Amino acid sequence: MVNCPMCDAVIDVDEEELDEGDSLTCEECGANLGVSGTSPLELTPEDDDDDDDDLDEDEDFDEDEDDEAEEEEEEEEDEWK
Repeated sequence: MVNCPMCDAVIDVDEEELDEGDSLTCEECGANLGVSGTSPLELTPEDDDDDDDDLDEDEDFDEDEDDEAEEEEEEEEDEWK
């Protein structure tokens, strides 16, 4: 038995079947945890930076779309002049 480092809930896992680098999820709080040590069993929160990067890319994409729309509006204004 080991506790979640995020919410302190007891995580029922077979410690002998886990290896360093394995991942698991806390059933209580949903935190993604990585096995950082096996003797004794140590769990650490895994970085979710990948998800954050995806959001940043989407935001950048939206900004590009806004820039394109502004350029099109400027071109239309120039055509009317």
